[in-house]
Amino acid sequence: MRAAVLHEIGQDKLEVLDDVEAVGFGPGKVRLRIRATGLCHSDVSAMSGVLPQPAPFIPGHEGAGEVVDIGDGVTGLNMGDRVLVCWLPACGACPSCKRGQTQLCLAGFMNAGTPNFKRPGGDVFGFAGTGTFTEEVVVDAGCAVPIPDDVPFEIAALIGCGVTTGLGAAINTAQVEAGSSVAVIGCGGVGISTIQGARVQGAAQIVAVDPVASRREAALRFGATEAVSPDELADAKQRITAGEGFDYVFEVVGKSATARTAYENTRRGGTLCIVGAGAMDDNFQVNMFELFFDEKRILPSMYGGGDVLRSYERAIALWRAGRIDLESMITHRVRLDGVNDALDQMRTGESLRTCIEL
Repeated sequence: MRAAVLHEIGQDKLEVLDDVEAVGFGPGKVRLRIRATGLCHSDVSAMSGVLPQPAPFIPGHEGAGEVVDIGDGVTGLNMGDRVLVCWLPACGACPSCKRGQTQLCLAGFMNAGTPNFKRPGGDVFGFAGTGTFTEEVVVDAGCAVPIPDDVPFEIAALIGCGVTTGLGAAINTAQVEAGSSVAVIGCGGVGISTIQGARVQGAAQIVAVDPVASRREAALRFGATEAVSPDELADAKQRITAGEGFDYVFEVVGKSATARTAYENTRRGGTLCIVGAGAMDDNFQVNMFELFFDEKRILPSMYGGGDVLRSYERAIALWRAGRIDLESMITHRVRLDGVNDALDQMRTGESLRTCIEL
């Protein structure tokens, strides 16, 4: 089958090959035919080495498709079911799951160290234990979440990561209050979803911050009340909050420098929400006096900060009701052979989300 493979960490191009085989099928597993997958910035971060991932590997974790084979012991799934790929399934038995923090379950991460593809030259890993830049993938049954028939594959794919992450940061983690002021730093697919979540929650002012003009323009269409470049943020803070700072600031870049900017633009007693996934050696610093004196809440948000199955259902309900716009987030569509063009479009900020159709 065909798949896009990164041979070594640090390479910036994928090779589309036709000699890849999905492996590992057996009890508790399902085989999926991928129909659509989104390109998420985490895929690029894994390619560059910012996020840990063994190589060679197939990127992609934001996918949707159909069940084509079911292993022994699997219940709740049938042949032909339409599903989205959950890259972080909950085991239901670990301490995090028992506390109701299923988004912190580590069972899914254990899959990342086990190859689920192979080529004549050896094993190939799937990013985050999945790897959706391919025609077929074998995953744990918990990674295959049925979707209603009226949800297109490309919309379901977005809900599988970026939309759930951004919406959940605003709704679950920060719990944005109606009438509040919000700033969102980083307006790619996850940042746009955060903006939509803040709008759903009733924020009065939503300032989108991004260096790319096209993303700032897009942010206004998705609910931002204004959009500024990073060097215009200080002026926006002064105009909107009289210099006090925003009630909520979301960092959706994954860098300590932007996290520090976000902290400084959060009002005393306000909330800084860290949504971006960054590198292990990139340290965010605050001094002990300001940490105590300013009483700013620093809230990391992992995969939307809540039960992902409930988050999927909520995203679908909001989409059906017209409260969030998911179709317009897909700015580019390519076939698998165009994956490297899609990577370039993401790196330059030209795209919000690219849908790879398989």
